[in-house]
Amino acid sequence: MTARRALNLAIARIRQVPAAAKTIKCRRSAPAALSLFLLLASCQLLDTGSPGGSIAPGSLRPSLAEDIGAREHPRVVATYGGVYKDAGAERAVASVVGRLVAASEDPSQSYRITILNSPAINAFALPGGYLYVTRGLLALANDTSELAAVLAHEMAHVTSNHAIERQQRAEARELANKILTNVVQDSAKARAAIVSSQLSFARFSQVQELQADVVGVRTLAKAGYDPYAASRFLKSMADYSAYQTAQNDRDNAPDFLSSHPTTPERFALAVKSARQVGAPGIGERDRNRYLSQIDGMLFGDDPLEGFVRGRAFLHKALGISFTVPKGYIQENSPEAVLASNGDGTAMRFDGADLSTYDSLSEYMTSGWINGLLPQSVRETTINGLPGVVAAAITQGWSFRIAVLRIGRTGYRFIFASRNPSDDFEKEYRQTLETFRQLTPTERARLQSLRIKVVQAKAGDTSRQLAIGMSGVEPSRRLAFFLVLNGLGRNEKIEPGTAIKLVVD
Repeated sequence: MTARRALNLAIARIRQVPAAAKTIKCRRSAPAALSLFLLLASCQLLDTGSPGGSIAPGSLRPSLAEDIGAREHPRVVATYGGVYKDAGAERAVASVVGRLVAASEDPSQSYRITILNSPAINAFALPGGYLYVTRGLLALANDTSELAAVLAHEMAHVTSNHAIERQQRAEARELANKILTNVVQDSAKARAAIVSSQLSFARFSQVQELQADVVGVRTLAKAGYDPYAASRFLKSMADYSAYQTAQNDRDNAPDFLSSHPTTPERFALAVKSARQVGAPGIGERDRNRYLSQIDGMLFGDDPLEGFVRGRAFLHKALGISFTVPKGYIQENSPEAVLASNGDGTAMRFDGADLSTYDSLSEYMTSGWINGLLPQSVRETTINGLPGVVAAAITQGWSFRIAVLRIGRTGYRFIFASRNPSDDFEKEYRQTLETFRQLTPTERARLQSLRIKVVQAKAGDTSRQLAIGMSGVEPSRRLAFFLVLNGLGRNEKIEPGTAIKLVVD
């Protein structure tokens, strides 16, 4: 478990929200949990396959896969911000699906493709041939063959029946762990056996990922696309991940329970599989046409959910803004704005309905905080807004909590740390002091970020083109530009090359 996950779990433990204080975070509310089938995912957040062809003994009954996909589809769409409607993006996806299906291991399998309105870089499948790709992934891809590589990989999970295999293995592991817990009296030995079974399941899922990579590259080549596109996109994903964490010294220890094999392993296998087809330069890539289709596509957060711009969070509809301290990385999650730094501090920001409370102190002491220190509760004013601050200690964590009121809505900040220091207190107060209401002019000027595709001119360099990027701190624009366009730092840009910019 990474440090950030541990911190976010700690914040979750402190919050006991009564019914009268319904959370009203600035964006959609995600389902509390998906079904077991979705929780057994592997590709990014979700990745289950679908049965195809004949039904093997012990597997799901005929049509059950279709039923599962149809049942879970609305939940997935709701969790990922709904369906993203964009004619160009839809054409980009539709143009490759037919060719991939014809080249796949089961051309009779039908698919339903959905573009999700999420900035996350993600693609996955559900039983019954339900395939999903986020607009965040479409923005990172640089040509049609890279998009095709992603879809071919997901189709391989479907045709290989990976979801059924994973569910059966997970159910067996869960039963074995339950027996161990109930029967083995030596708790240390029981824990060791459970960890061993978890590692075994992780290796099992990793093998499925590698299988899907091999099948996907083969399908990609058979459909006439560049088979090296899979390795290129894997590298883009790794570069994007490195870019995201570059300014934050997070816990980067390998997570051995991850269902993904390491990117270097997958990258090497993708290159090897492509070489079995032919040398680089074969197959269709179609960069210019693909980028022309995603020109103008929404990038980053949906305007209805607020924007993360550098260290600032701004919400046009609610008319609010705050800024996190330097070194914090923000994530606009389905339920809240989360942030953490490299020193073991995490922050959560969300909203609550305060219409049933006579005072902010009454709300703070209403029971939604575990370990609250009553003597710490104090009403205050921040930038002309009434507020209440408090502290709490529980399960080895120290918390600083603040609720600022605008009308009937309370905006809540929770900071958490295992080792509170002067910096912890200082950063908490700094963040509170930046919370304010936007002026009408600021709200009017706050626009969504979008992809803009331009043609490079003679003499253009990455550094020159990156200057025109919006929504990124100036010091990081060049790095982001290179990642977004799949370019090396010293790579020359040929005149006429289609280039992606992010503008508002």
